[in-house]
Amino acid sequence: MPSPLGSLEYTWPFFAAAILGYLIGSIPFGLVLTRLAGYGDIRKIGSGNIGATNVLRTGSKGLALATVLLDGGKGAAAALFFGQWGPDMAVLAGAGSYVGHCFPVWLKFKGGKGVATAAGILLVIAWQAALVTCATWLVVAIVFRMSSLAALVAATLAPVYAWYLVGNQAAQLALFLAVLIYIRHHENIGRLIRGTESKISFRSKKPPPTENASS
Repeated sequence: MPSPLGSLEYTWPFFAAAILGYLIGSIPFGLVLTRLAGYGDIRKIGSGNIGATNVLRTGSKGLALATVLLDGGKGAAAALFFGQWGPDMAVLAGAGSYVGHCFPVWLKFKGGKGVATAAGILLVIAWQAALVTCATWLVVAIVFRMSSLAALVAATLAPVYAWYLVGNQAAQLALFLAVLIYIRHHENIGRLIRGTESKISFRSKKPPPTENASS
């Protein structure tokens, strides 16, 4: 990884990768999809988050799945594209896309929590660790029905998986992502401690009856 204090002639491509990665990551797919589907502003329901878990609270599993895939896809796309110029570029672009998702300039730096985006980045840079991390998330989510708890447990173990299965650079990236995931989940951590954290509902919500439904 180049030193940020090095010659600009040498370091500018790495800065460009991070900045362009940020712009890719800042696309708020959850907000865009729910508005297109007629659910309005996703930030006004549930947790107010633009991520897939809050999209699921609309009752549409399809929209939630699409949000997961697109949020993960943008992180993967940033890392994959810039990875053509080496692993350092992939890491910087991936990290930039994660920061962009969490703090998008278009939404006054109030974005999502980045779990799907982090998974997409790791799938490109350390796919072995990513698969085990995703499996960890899934098991915890199914057992405890808490997306936040699953994210925190998976984020905690991801650097360990990455170090053991891939190497130091992947582990450092996973650690960076884990720290930001903990920061973005600080409110959830408080609710988990108090025992008031909401649980995931895997059942689709039925649409409310219309005014003339009984006529």
